[in-house]
Amino acid sequence: MDDIFTKVREGNAMHVRVWLDNTENDLNQGDDHRFSLLHWAAREGQTKIVEMLIQRGARINATNMGDDTALHLACSHGHRDIVGMLLHHKANINAINEHGNTPLHYACFWNHDQIAEDLVNNGALVAMANKSDETPLDKAKPKVAKILTERAGSLGQDLHKIPFKDRSWLGYKTRSRDALLSRHAGINIEQLKLQGHMATTHSGEVWRGLWQGNDIVAKVLNLRECTVRNSRDFQEEFPRLRIFNHQNILPVLACCNQPPNLVVISQFMQYGSLYNVLHGETGIVVDQNQCLRFAIDIARGMEFLHTLEPLIPNMYLTSKHVMIDEDLTARINMGDYGFSFHEKGKLYSPGWMAPEALQKKPEEINMRAADMWSFAIVLYELETREVPFADLTPMEIGMKVALEGLRITIPPGISSHILRLLKICMNEDPGKRPRFDMIIPILEK
Repeated sequence: MDDIFTKVREGNAMHVRVWLDNTENDLNQGDDHRFSLLHWAAREGQTKIVEMLIQRGARINATNMGDDTALHLACSHGHRDIVGMLLHHKANINAINEHGNTPLHYACFWNHDQIAEDLVNNGALVAMANKSDETPLDKAKPKVAKILTERAGSLGQDLHKIPFKDRSWLGYKTRSRDALLSRHAGINIEQLKLQGHMATTHSGEVWRGLWQGNDIVAKVLNLRECTVRNSRDFQEEFPRLRIFNHQNILPVLACCNQPPNLVVISQFMQYGSLYNVLHGETGIVVDQNQCLRFAIDIARGMEFLHTLEPLIPNMYLTSKHVMIDEDLTARINMGDYGFSFHEKGKLYSPGWMAPEALQKKPEEINMRAADMWSFAIVLYELETREVPFADLTPMEIGMKVALEGLRITIPPGISSHILRLLKICMNEDPGKRPRFDMIIPILEK
């Protein structure tokens, strides 16, 4: 295909849609200057493409090399409809670029008066100074500056100049991703610089390392012996895990298929798994709002995986298989896939599994319904900060859930809305559990 950035700039929505449908294309990748597809669509006023990218999970607040967000570009080029769309999807209205300019600085400088008023009405600060000690009001025409000052005052803004150095509250900056990450499939193991052992799991040894300057995690799969058939199956199965076109899926970047070493390579996530965030020592404050954001992220990721035909087998949802990105986005880790040559029948996290998944073979159950049960357990974990059935061994959990009707105990004080959702998602009849596209609007409300 031709350069996707060119197609976005030209407004070729059909071409962009086809490109996005290919799971190996990363919608959050950047060009040589780290402009993402959303940056270009916002800059060129391609409203349909902006809408499409947002629906597919484009990062609203990703920055280019100059630290501009898509909102900066939409404001400076006067695309009011796109500004509204970005604000509706939680764009950081007071984001600053490398010069200290906010989107409001640009709207005022380029005389986009209506956009400037929209920004102030939505919380843009009129007194924020840039590196040159200029506020947006300094860049506006006198008449517009007067209107914005009065409006900001009526909204309760402090009109004293906010000096540029006062930026401690701004939070994370997330650059558009290096497009190189999605261009490789099979690589030579000698290209990996493994720097430290992170964990030993039932499926392999997990190492942190570097590959082409990128922080990665390499899982060296555990095998009694690596046969020619294992190597062939590995080569056939791993491409389905290279899902780059959804924000809430963490793709497998590449693999090394060099028997006796079969290695799965993923992007390093500084906060680790959701399990680690909830039960470890990460220092992240997970309040009620953050819990809901994690739940919505996971539901969106699962909704996407459920659209794939055939379904990806051997993917079980637990908090250990959800990774947390640098901007606190939850992403389902495709690196935790169970390959066909892994030992069958052994279940390592039965506390998250539906009763029928513990009783029957995978081909005999409704996997989408079983995933919904697992999601309910993760939701319970988010709400209570408790590990399900923490006082029992995995074998005891599996036996008691499958054969003795053991279920999680909902503590008092939990939100009535969440309680109702848990009961719906954990219906004993799999056919009566909802789909993810049905519960996402409930979570969003």
